[in-house]
Amino acid sequence: MLNRPRICVFCGSSFGNSPAFRENAVRVGEALARRKIGLVYGGGRVGLMGVTADAALANGGEVIGVIPEVLSSAEIAHSGLTELHVVAGMHERKALMAMESDAFLTMPGGIGTYEEFFEILSWGGLGIHRKPIGLLNVEGYFDPLLALLEFGADSGFVRRRFLDPLLVSENAENLVADLLSYTPPTVSAPKLSIDEA
Repeated sequence: MLNRPRICVFCGSSFGNSPAFRENAVRVGEALARRKIGLVYGGGRVGLMGVTADAALANGGEVIGVIPEVLSSAEIAHSGLTELHVVAGMHERKALMAMESDAFLTMPGGIGTYEEFFEILSWGGLGIHRKPIGLLNVEGYFDPLLALLEFGADSGFVRRRFLDPLLVSENAENLVADLLSYTPPTVSAPKLSIDEA
C-alpha cells in the first residue's frame, strides 16, 4: 500500500469545446488535494492534464507525472510537479501510472484517453488489478461509450464482470468519494481461455 492514497487521472491534452470540461478538471484537482489524495497523471502541462495538475498543486496536493521521453523533449512536460518520471515509451508510462495508483478516474479526452481507459478496464476484468475505475461524465460525454459497453455486454462480447469496478458520476467530488469507498468483490476473476478474453 502506498504512503498516501493516489488516484490516476486520464484526460485530454486539449480543452475540448465546452467550458465545463475545464471547470471539472479544476474540480478534480481541487477535490484530490482537499482530501490529501495524490494525483498521478501523464505529466503534461497542456489541456485538461495541465489544468488538473495545476489545480491540485495550487491547493497543496501531491502531483506525480509520468511522461515518455519523446513528449518530454517536445517541451510539453510540466516543470512544477512534486515528481516527474521520464520513461522510455507509452507502455512504461502506463505501467508506472498503474503501479503508483490506488484507483483510476477518466475525464473527457481523445484517442489516448480512451486507450488508457480501456486498457485499465480490461486489466481489471482479467484480475490483473482490483482497483476501482471512474468515469467523470461531464455533459454526457461518455454516454456513447457507456452505450457501447452495454451493447457489447448484451451482444455477448463484454463480460459483465469487466464492468463491475466501473463507477460513473457527473460530479467530481462524488466520484472521488465513490472511488475511495469502493470495495472490490471478494471473488477473484476466473481464469480465462484465450477465446473468453
